[in-house]
Amino acid sequence: MNALHSYVRGDWIAGSGDPVQLHDPSTEEVLATTRPSGVDFAAVLQHARKVGGPALRALSWKERGAILNGLAKKLHEHRDELIEISARNGGNTRGDAKFDLDGASGTLAYYGKLAAELPDTPWLIDGAGVQLGRTARFWAEHVLMPRPGVGVHINAFNFPAWGMAEKMACALLAGTPVVSKAGTCSAMLAERVAKIVVDSGLVPEGGFQFLCGAVSGLLDHLDAMDLVAFTGSAKTGSRIRGNPNLIARSVRVNIEADSINSAVLGPDAELDGDTFTQFVTNVAIDMTQKAGQKCTAVRRILVPLEHLDAVKEALVERLEATRIGNVMDEQVRMGPVASKAQLDDVRAGIKRLQDHCATVLGGAEPMDGPGYFVKPTLLQAKDAGTDLLHELEVFGPCATILPYDGKAATATELVNRGGGCLVASVYSDDKTWLGDVVPGIAPWHGRVWIGSEKTMGQALGPGAVLPGAIHGGPGRAGGGEELGGLRGLQPYLMRTAVQGDRAVLGKTFGIEG
Repeated sequence: MNALHSYVRGDWIAGSGDPVQLHDPSTEEVLATTRPSGVDFAAVLQHARKVGGPALRALSWKERGAILNGLAKKLHEHRDELIEISARNGGNTRGDAKFDLDGASGTLAYYGKLAAELPDTPWLIDGAGVQLGRTARFWAEHVLMPRPGVGVHINAFNFPAWGMAEKMACALLAGTPVVSKAGTCSAMLAERVAKIVVDSGLVPEGGFQFLCGAVSGLLDHLDAMDLVAFTGSAKTGSRIRGNPNLIARSVRVNIEADSINSAVLGPDAELDGDTFTQFVTNVAIDMTQKAGQKCTAVRRILVPLEHLDAVKEALVERLEATRIGNVMDEQVRMGPVASKAQLDDVRAGIKRLQDHCATVLGGAEPMDGPGYFVKPTLLQAKDAGTDLLHELEVFGPCATILPYDGKAATATELVNRGGGCLVASVYSDDKTWLGDVVPGIAPWHGRVWIGSEKTMGQALGPGAVLPGAIHGGPGRAGGGEELGGLRGLQPYLMRTAVQGDRAVLGKTFGIEG
């Protein structure tokens, strides 16, 4: 049996405490153990601050970008090995594993390429200078400087490679050392990715450390220049945000939490048209890809009453054609959820929703044989206004149809009842209808994805998090932002207004007057 290790202060350690078992979700076989304790968090952070941070900040933006390019290539070299680990420990089909791993290497490569466009200075200029007095003798320039702190990254179980890489790419490029904590149930893949990073020799010592166990107590050692980036449940995110030490020291906290995302079909959609086809295709993918375990997956499906029967028929046809089973079988298209705890949580959530919905397909009943399998479950709300439908996220292959009257105002009101989401997708070719809905829902969403005839075959679906656009959302979704090109670096940088004579500032910061 494999005993997982953490990488801290230049060494791999096994940890201490009672072992926690990791399973193959398809068979329930025990694959590995990890021990939750035994890490000196104060020493880990000190190593990052005193060794990793200075080494990273001594490099230029381009040199740090070269590190990211190198890491992207290393992950790609090990792709087949990582796909197998992802299947066994994560219950991922080959396609789902590639989605995670290619997202990781692609994001690293994106930021590596972005670095090539950055200046040779240790800072970035933020916008145009500002004259503050009667003449340019009193001037201000806003500059972004790397903060001399640590990025503590607490990652979710569902994307052990991509989640680690997207946070790490922004932090390392900004010159911030990383302490990366893996989601426990899928930590086999995260540990292997961490070993590839360490063995590459590309990241300076102290620039990357990896934790397999619990991080209880770690937050109490953070300081004003540090940052916590968390992905996971809204409940855990709230506990992190409320940590007394983080509050007292004004530590930056970036949270990406659970989200009850919507897909909205416009009333103009033609049933045999490209817009309708994209809607059905994307909803079905979101329900089955990674067994619905995506923070961007659709949970609420808004359908005009006149299209209700057609949508149900089309979705049922696609979902029934999805082969479910052990992901080592190449014919399988949907695997299990990641753990026994997830299985119990998903089934309980489906049962709660069924109290307010008709069951169109699937349900909470156990499937035959071993493994943490859940049937693709499509529900239809009895009353689209029921509070629970806008409050409960079932983190699995389950979504609920909310019939509505087709009006833009109704769609906007229902979508926004999610309380803040990562993404909403809207499918229509009616510019007037879109012009009412999109501005109405945008303040409550990190992304709004518009499907139309012109996006057919041209766009990745709304469930894909691309590094050029922000990932995050307000309210329930955590209020955080990641990625978005250079915007992803900003949590690790300090924006400072430097004031003085314009000529002096120009010479200091290399700005032509």
